[in-house]
Amino acid sequence: MPEQHIVAIANQKGGVGKTTTAVNLGAALAQAGYPTILVDLDPQGNASTGLGIGTEDRDFTVYDLLTGDADLMTAAVDTAVPNLRVVPSTSDLASADVQLSQVADRTRLLERQLSDAPHGTIVLIDCPPALGLLTVNAMVAASSVLVPLQAEFYALEGLSQLLGTVKQVRQGANPKLRINGILLTMSDYRNNLSQQVEADARETLGDLVYPTVIPRNVRVSEAPSHAQPVLIYDPSSKGSHAYRQFATEFTARLKLIPEIA
Repeated sequence: MPEQHIVAIANQKGGVGKTTTAVNLGAALAQAGYPTILVDLDPQGNASTGLGIGTEDRDFTVYDLLTGDADLMTAAVDTAVPNLRVVPSTSDLASADVQLSQVADRTRLLERQLSDAPHGTIVLIDCPPALGLLTVNAMVAASSVLVPLQAEFYALEGLSQLLGTVKQVRQGANPKLRINGILLTMSDYRNNLSQQVEADARETLGDLVYPTVIPRNVRVSEAPSHAQPVLIYDPSSKGSHAYRQFATEFTARLKLIPEIA
């Protein structure tokens, strides 16, 4: 089995496909044979809902992890996708920045819990759309950061702030942290702007930008309302194909060998 990998999926700008990427990458990895745990660190809890975990099924949450009231494998619940578990979130997490601000080693709360992930497990962390205490906890715990980047006019402007936060964490609490890559999302090749944003991103960021681009796809947009990843909702859609292709590139970048063909 491969070594443990913890990847924070982060962008301080909302609406860029961050949670959609977390859910569908998790599903694609699980379908490829990798035991995967998705940690829903966003107080909105959309990743939990998108994987069919109702609020009544969230006995333990990420908040319980952070406070030490539950360990990782107790809080992680099975989803309809074999090999994929999720640590759900609720709105209680919204107050975490304030409530945990006086706790000793408050930036390492998640790191301590995720160190208990079984060997060979891929842990994905769906970060909130902000660079506060929760996202810093994710970066301190993670081995790398994946950045979904929407193909829109202001996409690259906010990226420098995120990369600056990664640099600060690397210089302090987590010297091993690196950028896993940039994933372009919600692209529409009929739109000249999408093509220009992609060209600018590849020119500016080079090989950090993944070859696969996630298209704007109605099936991807519909899937969360059915509480399913698009890979389950419509396996033959363009969105499903793109996320499976991206998962192949993602595992190759982590130097993983698929467990099943």
